[in-house]
Amino acid sequence: MDAQEVPMPIKYLALGDSYTIGESVTEPERWPNQLVDSLAKKGIQLGKPTIIATTGWRTDDLRNAMTKANLKNEYELVSLLIGVNNQYQGKSSAMYANEFEELLKWAVRLARGKKQRVFVVSIPDYGFTPFGKPKQEAISKAIDEFNEINAQITYKHGIRYFNITDISRDGLSDPTLVAADGLHPSGKMYAYWVELISKGLDIH
Repeated sequence: MDAQEVPMPIKYLALGDSYTIGESVTEPERWPNQLVDSLAKKGIQLGKPTIIATTGWRTDDLRNAMTKANLKNEYELVSLLIGVNNQYQGKSSAMYANEFEELLKWAVRLARGKKQRVFVVSIPDYGFTPFGKPKQEAISKAIDEFNEINAQITYKHGIRYFNITDISRDGLSDPTLVAADGLHPSGKMYAYWVELISKGLDIH
């Protein structure tokens, strides 16, 4: 009698910027790593996430890094969270729309063409941090504009979208949701993101 086959862990690729690499938090506190732990409790085994993300990256930076990484179309789960630096650095929303859609299509290819295995996370609102508080209203308005763009593109392609922006807007009322740098999310906030994402993911 053959030994029962042990299923291979799901290959997970996380694409993004400072929010995905977890600026100012430990590696286990990064939201992609927390997502792996959360899904494991539900019996869904993901391997250690492959993270292509660096603080300060815009959509074009991520695209260039993905090209250099020579990624194969071999992932069973791909996440995309990108855009805050396009906004912060004053890049046009039109350019963001074009480059975001290009990245989203690429993410689907990396997921072996299975769009149900791709999900997008909205851009958090850094206006609700000590760093952004002085310009909160302007920042929030701009973040809403960029999130409207990425949401419309995501829905157009029939891909799952998770709006974590409302969670990020608790950052001033609950300082424990902000990392020690006064700008990025804490591990606690990322845990709230993961709670939302893990409930909505349907991986078979």
